[in-house]
Amino acid sequence: MSDWVHLAIVCVVLVPLFASPLAVIVGYRTFAFAIAWIASGLSLLCALILLMAVKDGTVLSYAMGGWAPPIGIEYRVDAANALVLVIVSAMAFITLPYSRETIRQEIATRHHTLFYACLMLCLTGLLGVTITGDAFNVFVFLEISSLATYVLVSLGAKNDKRALSAAYDYLILGTIGATFFVIGLGMIYQATGTLNMVDLAEKLSGMEENRTVRSAFAFLVIGMGLKVAIYPLHRWLPGAYAFAPSSISAFLAATSTKVAIYVLMRFMFSVYSVKFVFELDLLEYIVMPLAVLGMFVGSAVAVYQANIKRLLAFSSIAQIGYMLLGIGLVSVEGTTATMAHLFNHAVTKGALFLAVGAIIYRIGSPLVRDMEGIGRQMPWTGAAMVIGGLSLIGVPATAGFVSKWQLLFAAFEKGWWPISMLIVASSLIAVIYVWRIVETLYMKPVPAGRDVSEAPLSLLIPTWVLIIATIYFGIDANAILSISEVAARSMLEGGYLGDATIVGEVGR
Repeated sequence: MSDWVHLAIVCVVLVPLFASPLAVIVGYRTFAFAIAWIASGLSLLCALILLMAVKDGTVLSYAMGGWAPPIGIEYRVDAANALVLVIVSAMAFITLPYSRETIRQEIATRHHTLFYACLMLCLTGLLGVTITGDAFNVFVFLEISSLATYVLVSLGAKNDKRALSAAYDYLILGTIGATFFVIGLGMIYQATGTLNMVDLAEKLSGMEENRTVRSAFAFLVIGMGLKVAIYPLHRWLPGAYAFAPSSISAFLAATSTKVAIYVLMRFMFSVYSVKFVFELDLLEYIVMPLAVLGMFVGSAVAVYQANIKRLLAFSSIAQIGYMLLGIGLVSVEGTTATMAHLFNHAVTKGALFLAVGAIIYRIGSPLVRDMEGIGRQMPWTGAAMVIGGLSLIGVPATAGFVSKWQLLFAAFEKGWWPISMLIVASSLIAVIYVWRIVETLYMKPVPAGRDVSEAPLSLLIPTWVLIIATIYFGIDANAILSISEVAARSMLEGGYLGDATIVGEVGR
């Protein structure tokens, strides 16, 4: 195995971990920004190297400190978590230059280095959750990212004290979710005596009727369901997205729930098994109905929101429903749709939150009614909003269309045509709130006395990088769909649990 792959699998998490205290030690916000941006760029490079190494179905295994699993901590990489690694690190790399400008308005100057340090900790946690092959390490990294996120959300309180309330809600519900998750881990350890995911999968085979194993599964699913924001466990999400600093809203919308969905899938399909989950009727009678409810309730509530960030937050609840629906189909096609939508929604929703942040940067308000005519005064930002909105609906030639089409295909493939009709119907509700935004931006008169100019390039460039990606991956979807299919097969057919290519040396 290439030395580059060896270096990448080690450094993808270590680089942002060391960057966080370094940003604080340096103390000067310009240097702290440079450290954070370089670290996120290096993590992105490492993630891309790993994705290239596993895109053909290869699985990589690295024993931390040379201690062989299951005794030691293992990093294990397949196409599924490599794709999520790219999503998380790419969004950090893109949003950091954007944040350098917006936090001058939104965060007190004395907290700027704290902002960069916490963002690096959040990035470390999300990457660690994704790459680790140890179940307890999932909890550890999850708490690292969560604690940093609570602080980042609360930093929005300079402009709106409701950010403190949102951070508190997130803290309470996040802690409940983490507690459920770690109780599940304790029960599963009691039943098996191991926490390595591959070892767990082997020992759980044949223990389907064990009450401790079943109870552990329930705790794990509910705990991670809170992190995913499965409807109706979504209470924390609208406030966190709406009142966090603009760059953090974009980063969280594109990454946090995606990582949680990945973890949910990993435990359902790899640690446990498709057979176990299917026999419990969990997917057909619990996950799928909640996914459909989330699709409709999230979109319907979004229509009536006065705050555009809350509108996009409720839209995210609907989009999470689509991802869960793909999981509930328990097929390669459905899981492929979920993995593709993880990527496509991250790109689309990240772009929309960045565009909204640019508008707020100029007019100082997140209220839809205050954005009347802004599309004519900020044409590039307005165009980004329109294209992002079209992708949310699922209009052809946008990334959102690709994954929704794949989801429709997966539903028809199983003969579940009513589910396909529900997907189309919920997308039509998205037309209502997207049209409301377009109408406000372009068809309402500019208020008298408001004279604003286009957003600065430091905000436009990151926004349009994601908008161009939304268009590109909507036109040429082969790369994302092929990687998503490999990831789906690794999940459902046990590729993650099979023979792995050893990276580095195992000495103990």
